[in-house]
Amino acid sequence: RAMDKDTAELINQNYLEVVAAPDFEEGVVEILARRKNLRIVRISRIRDLERYMEMPVVEFKALIDGGLIIQQSQINRIRSREDFQPATAVYKGKEYSVKRVPTDQEYADMVFGWHVEQGVTSNSVIYVKDGVTAGIGTGEQDRVGVAEIAVFKAYTKYADALCFRRYGTPYKQFELDVNQGRRDRAPLDEIDRETKEAKGGLIGAIMVSDAFFPFRDGVDVGIKEGISGIVQPGGSERDFEIIEACNEAGVSMVFTGQRLFKH
Repeated sequence: RAMDKDTAELINQNYLEVVAAPDFEEGVVEILARRKNLRIVRISRIRDLERYMEMPVVEFKALIDGGLIIQQSQINRIRSREDFQPATAVYKGKEYSVKRVPTDQEYADMVFGWHVEQGVTSNSVIYVKDGVTAGIGTGEQDRVGVAEIAVFKAYTKYADALCFRRYGTPYKQFELDVNQGRRDRAPLDEIDRETKEAKGGLIGAIMVSDAFFPFRDGVDVGIKEGISGIVQPGGSERDFEIIEACNEAGVSMVFTGQRLFKH
């Protein structure tokens, strides 16, 4: 539907690069135009884009050396909670399964997180909570390392958000002011304490991986931070280890049966 003024004002309160709508009510474009470098696009038949969600296309990528990569686009199989597979494994004749079933909110975050993961460069691990990304680790060579990077980014973003809400300035700017003697350090120390206590907002988050975990050390990174659920393709020879780690911590987990490799 056409964008109204209230929506435009809300958009202006956030950082966006592109806004698209089938049409714009009178005065809306003028509101959006107040944001520097915001691209405003009118797509009259925007609803028709839904038809292409499950239609593969051929992608062309030009390389710096003159080479050309031609590949078929990937279709996300996960559309709802019913598309997930139970996290089970068999090892040396023994069956393993995750004991705790995800809550409704966890399922919602799992679906959301898997959709976000589709657009992240491999190897990647992300954390999501309440329909929002908390930390995104991307483009690494090992799964443990990228899980740790995503944790670091979650802590960094959490502290930055606290600082901006309270003092109207980014964390790094506040830190610079402290180091140059323009601000007191106590507020910064309090932000650091709260961030550590909240584990960067990762308590109760969902850990999402674009490929299976070869060993439990990857999921242990997230479990240490208090995650409540995991979504991953499954298919590792040591899936039983991952299931054991989840059961030890009371963490839910589902499989997708699909990798989301993106390069």
